[in-house]
Amino acid sequence: MKLLNKILGWIKRNKIKSAIIAVLLVWYYFCLPAYLFKAPYSTVIESTEGDLLGARIARDGQWRFPAPDSIPDKFRQCIVYYEDQHFYSHPGFNPVAIVKAVRQNSKAGHVVRGGSTLTQQVIRLSRKGQKRSYFEKLVELILATRLELRESKTAILKLYAAHAPFGGNVVGIDMASWRYFGVQPHQLSWAESATLAVLPNAPSLIYPGKNQQILRTKRNRLLKKLFENKVIDKTTYELSIEENLPEKPFELPRTAPHLLQHIAKTKEGQRIKTTIQATLQYQANQVATRYYNEYRQTQIYNLAILVVDVHTHNILAYVGNSPTDRAHQKDVDIIPAPRSTGSILKPFLYAAMLDAGEMLPNTLLADVPTQISGFSPKNYEPTYDGAVPASEALARSLNIPAVLMLRDFGVQRFYDQLQKYRLRDINQRPDHYGLSLILGGAESNLWDLCRTYAGYSGTVNYFTAHQAKYRTNEFAELNWDTATIPNFGKEVFDAPQIGAGSIWLTYNAIKEVNRPLEDEAWKYYDSAREIAWKTGTSFGGRDAWAIGTNPHYVVGVWVGNASGEGRPSLTGVGNAAPILFDVFNLLPRQKWFSKPLNDLQEADVCAISGHLAGPNCPVSRQWIPLTGNKTLSCPYHKAIHLDATGMYRVNSSCEEVGNMVTQTLFVLPPVMEWYYKSLHINYRTLPPFKEGCSETSGVYMDFIYPNNNAKIYLTKDFNGQVQPVIMKAAHTKNNARLFWYLDKEYLGTTQTYHEMPVKAQTGTYIITVVDEAGNEIRRKIEIVNE
Repeated sequence: MKLLNKILGWIKRNKIKSAIIAVLLVWYYFCLPAYLFKAPYSTVIESTEGDLLGARIARDGQWRFPAPDSIPDKFRQCIVYYEDQHFYSHPGFNPVAIVKAVRQNSKAGHVVRGGSTLTQQVIRLSRKGQKRSYFEKLVELILATRLELRESKTAILKLYAAHAPFGGNVVGIDMASWRYFGVQPHQLSWAESATLAVLPNAPSLIYPGKNQQILRTKRNRLLKKLFENKVIDKTTYELSIEENLPEKPFELPRTAPHLLQHIAKTKEGQRIKTTIQATLQYQANQVATRYYNEYRQTQIYNLAILVVDVHTHNILAYVGNSPTDRAHQKDVDIIPAPRSTGSILKPFLYAAMLDAGEMLPNTLLADVPTQISGFSPKNYEPTYDGAVPASEALARSLNIPAVLMLRDFGVQRFYDQLQKYRLRDINQRPDHYGLSLILGGAESNLWDLCRTYAGYSGTVNYFTAHQAKYRTNEFAELNWDTATIPNFGKEVFDAPQIGAGSIWLTYNAIKEVNRPLEDEAWKYYDSAREIAWKTGTSFGGRDAWAIGTNPHYVVGVWVGNASGEGRPSLTGVGNAAPILFDVFNLLPRQKWFSKPLNDLQEADVCAISGHLAGPNCPVSRQWIPLTGNKTLSCPYHKAIHLDATGMYRVNSSCEEVGNMVTQTLFVLPPVMEWYYKSLHINYRTLPPFKEGCSETSGVYMDFIYPNNNAKIYLTKDFNGQVQPVIMKAAHTKNNARLFWYLDKEYLGTTQTYHEMPVKAQTGTYIITVVDEAGNEIRRKIEIVNE
């Protein structure tokens, strides 16, 4: 108390001096900038294990890594014993060292010894460009004491280690250890740590590859000091002085260069610990290199691979492009690039229709020649099944059934569904795409597609593990930063996007996709990996896709040319799928998805048509979505009446009711039947009516070609002769005779095979076909003969 009174009394008596002291204290408190170093840093990315994946040089052309989280103990001891042995005991400057330096420098007439502590050197590095003078030394000393008050000794060492020059454009211990020894700082030996500790003392004079003897002498002198101070033992010392010095710089790792490029857009100058698994990334790079060397023989130069953890949406491997050359755009990151989708969106349409209760998993779909408002989709293989189960149409990626599904579901509705998944490159109006949306008429990217498949898989996982609940943001953004936790939203009972049952049924359909040739017998092995996967090939062989998933992982692959140049041999199955399965073979084996029972129901389904079973259907118990009971009953199974021989149909006009035999028959519409029966030898066409019976059924025939309002161009052969167009029809009677007319002109008669050549002048015509019973069908067409 007495002391405080004395101080207050002195302040009252010496107001000017007190004010000066107060100003000096305020200046002292604020003299040190909040951030000592404002130099730009390199962008650095590490694996989740801490391995360096790559780095980008700082904007000023220096390799300067952000300050490390810790300093390796070997380097810490080396730098303290070499630069500032009393570092842990002084307040920022060493009076004894300063006095000794002044004496020696005065005696020599030039600077032969520095008296700066490590703290003062940090200040000097931060005040880069200041002219060397005694006044500047005084400023450094004052700032050093202030730094000692603000930061811990460890923090000061970190600042020094991050900003000390190590020769050339190498700054900081992290970069120096990679550049000169090709390892991380904590992997340095005692000899290597000592080598780096002596470099900042004269980085322009001695560095690896130059003045090696001077560098060796300095290093060994430091190692001897460490030995004399019992920091290292005799064996370590003797082995260390025998180690060779680095001769030339090492290249930095380029394990994930395109991810580095992606991250640098938003995190420039930062050190990011990514979600990448180092070993998986190395292996994925090897897979990419192997297939690149194979595919470039056919002038296919680019590919991309993305591996995602379903549970976290973390990216585990990111191969943005093949190891190609600059002429083939090696620096282009393919993963976020918009490319034509091909057939990769088909599972989304299949799932949407199941979820809406507009189709069952195996509902028969038409697969016949089709033209809709001038759009004529074609299957990849120029064949038709007539009718095909929806699940098989998806597994085989048939185009015509997919287009007919989209027509029934609606382009606008499907577009709105895709917007829920945030496929950002599908950004035109729905009428811009039309029905081609399902065949590659839109563009998307590997990032968004893998995120969507991860959202699908996550929906099933969460639903089955959390009492039939969903999350509002299941399609959360993919993540590459370990410091970020994706937000999947809150729990709800209603599916925000799509139901788990529909997804599970979709995955079961595409699990059956025919695999590449070397893996086509996969299901016969106990060790087989169950994977739901889909391929896509864009028009002209420009893009080949393959995306697969199991409950834990999503793997996406794109193959093609970044320039957009197509190749006839390029396909999703032939080029992207082999890579997909090679990458899955790198991942731990997983069990199949648990069945989401609360979003499914068992129902009686027609075993042949896939519709809800009608009274005349053979019944099969199948799992369907809860909304599946809204679909129609089977329209194809009909009860027919036959005579006693079973060869002819009859009715009450020609047969006694007691003599009739009733059978159930599966009957398709004529055009579907035309193609279906050639692939299904058990298919039985409707028997003809017995002679004398009046036919009371409806139409038995239809056009195969052309479609109504078709515009037909007549072509010429090599001799310049106009070639006719071949009209085709189908009839349920095998031996039916059909009579053909072009407007009112009779063209001829066909029997069994109903094909009629037509040649006419340019104009609009009506094609009419009449059978023997007087049934008639018509088509309006336009012929162009020019």
